[in-house]
Amino acid sequence: MACRSAHQSNRLEDAREVSAIFPKGTKVSNEHFTGNVWLTYLAPSDSVYNVVIGSVSFEPGARTHWHYHPGGQILLITEGEGWYQEKGKPVEIIKKGDVIKCPPAIEHWHGASKDQSMTHIAIGTNSNLGGAVWLSPVTDKEYFSGDF
Repeated sequence: MACRSAHQSNRLEDAREVSAIFPKGTKVSNEHFTGNVWLTYLAPSDSVYNVVIGSVSFEPGARTHWHYHPGGQILLITEGEGWYQEKGKPVEIIKKGDVIKCPPAIEHWHGASKDQSMTHIAIGTNSNLGGAVWLSPVTDKEYFSGDF
């Protein structure tokens, strides 16, 4: 099962250039990312809405570690260009306007491309099943395997 079903890329080709929609947030300082990453929580999970939503900004070259989500994840790319990869598949380019649907338990990583920053809204679905399960760092060899 792939994180992108059929054609989940709903790029808004005529989208206007706008400044950041949400604040850049707080610089992430944990072991689950490589490079400079900022996070703004937009909607924490609660007993009414079974989702957690955040805006995540990656500087060029920054990325998540390999991970998966027990309840799945949806990424809405709001700015820039990045890279996305599922375990065992080639790296894909993701751009402003793309929608990535990640079913539960699919190992993947995502982040900015080497030359451009990227921001996305991350929606953790079925959050009652638990948060991200973090795995190993994405090596430079893995990261640059899709060097476009």
